[in-house]
Amino acid sequence: MYFDVVEEVTHVQTIAAGRRIRQFERLKKLYGKGRWRKMKGEALIRLASGQLRRAELHWSEAHGVGKRNIKFKRYLD
Repeated sequence: MYFDVVEEVTHVQTIAAGRRIRQFERLKKLYGKGRWRKMKGEALIRLASGQLRRAELHWSEAHGVGKRNIKFKRYLD
């Protein structure tokens, strides 16, 4: 599903860190070493149809690498 994040992500929480992330080895191989964390948060997104919805997002991030693999999980409104 295609979407754009319209506003800053809020209610950010860490789901897992380091080797507790299922795709840790893949992240390390693709983007390099770092303190990888699986995160979740809420944001307003714009769908391909132009509709604005509040949604829960999941992503992986590491210091010096940034946010990678941002995924939409569910609508909150």
